[in-house]
Amino acid sequence: MERLPAGEPVWDLVFDERGRLTAPASEAFLGEVATEGVADLFIFSHGWGTSEGSARGLYGAMFPLIRDAASGAAGLGKVGFAGVYWPSLWFPDTPATPPRLGGSTQAEAGAVEDESAGTAVLSGAEIAESLLPGFEDPAQQETITEIGRLIDEGAAAVGSGEPDAVKEQRLLEINQLLQSLVPPATDSEFEDSGETALLRTDDPKQDYQAVAEVFGSAPPGSSTQGIGDWFAKAIHGAKDTVRVLSYNVMKARAGQIGRVGLGPLLVELHRRSPAVRVHLIGHSFGARLVSFALSGIGTPADSPVASLLLVQGAFSHWSFAHAQDNPFGEAGALHTFADRVHGPLVATFSVHDWAVGRWYPKASFLAHQDTEAATAGRWDGMGADGYQAVEPAADQSMPPPVGMDYQLTPGTFYRVDAASVINNVKDQPFAGAHSDIRKPAVAQLAVAAAAAHA
Repeated sequence: MERLPAGEPVWDLVFDERGRLTAPASEAFLGEVATEGVADLFIFSHGWGTSEGSARGLYGAMFPLIRDAASGAAGLGKVGFAGVYWPSLWFPDTPATPPRLGGSTQAEAGAVEDESAGTAVLSGAEIAESLLPGFEDPAQQETITEIGRLIDEGAAAVGSGEPDAVKEQRLLEINQLLQSLVPPATDSEFEDSGETALLRTDDPKQDYQAVAEVFGSAPPGSSTQGIGDWFAKAIHGAKDTVRVLSYNVMKARAGQIGRVGLGPLLVELHRRSPAVRVHLIGHSFGARLVSFALSGIGTPADSPVASLLLVQGAFSHWSFAHAQDNPFGEAGALHTFADRVHGPLVATFSVHDWAVGRWYPKASFLAHQDTEAATAGRWDGMGADGYQAVEPAADQSMPPPVGMDYQLTPGTFYRVDAASVINNVKDQPFAGAHSDIRKPAVAQLAVAAAAAHA
């Protein structure tokens, strides 16, 4: 346990990829929370591609902001903080093509925007090096390394006159290795596993070319109809497919850690210290982790969770949906667990979040089986427009109008438009403002949600 300068306790909760708490010992953590006399415990989970150092920096910035916002807030007692550390994956930064902001004559005329994730500039070795720290299993690490090697061998063979049969065999080998890394199917296939249509393809020659076009990695002058060098396009698509794999692994892992790791820990915390209120905050795939922690809590009476804040969540906006409200007629994986939160359920979204609003839905492109599904946003993320098909729901903006607070109430889902705050797109050409969250306004929203507990 560490402390903020003013003395508030801070715990590091370290989970492995299977959801086991590796540090501190659960008994030590639970005992210290009780000894410290914490009334309101803010638990924050980082998201994708976050190293331990980056996560520590995030918490080091946000915890003091939350403490300051909580100072004197009605309804809150002594505060404490816990940062969740989990093995998410890092895909290298790429020089993506920023979307055009505002109108233009070409855009208004309905022209297709030239989009590129910039994946083509990466080598297979660079991709593998970034992903390796996210896997503990030596066999999986070897698989990642081999995928990177095969991609680079394929790139070197482009234009070499190598027979098509040999090229297709390279793609099949890459495809088989990728499929060996795909996590087992979960009970949330509807909203969270559309990308498995690509990862489990039996036609990598065709589908890797298609994904290269979707992510803008196809070489100029090429198409899936065979114009240009099809193999160059397929190799670029293989890189994009590894990116999709990283999404898939992180989503599955975040859900697992939340359900079997954090959720049961919260149950035991409530048993040991029933007066402690827990306020869950998650960013990106960390929003999925804290949300799926609710599914690891047996009943509402077992839950200490007093508020839930999802900051630019990188998981489905249908996750809490009831079947009767969902245009696709299917319930979200978490629709029966919202009552584990005794206060408000809040989610921010921003038009400037390109990672969730622009690229995340593309990972499910092969599952876009009809225009209706794409139009209705079947594959869209929480950080693009907040909770969908939930009741009761309300819309807010960040920050609220001058002289007014959020006026949040327990049991209500809030969609908070954070575009005026989460808006810095200068530093991340791929992700946009996805991680532009180290802001006092975000901390103030977390406190507003915490203070609105039942």
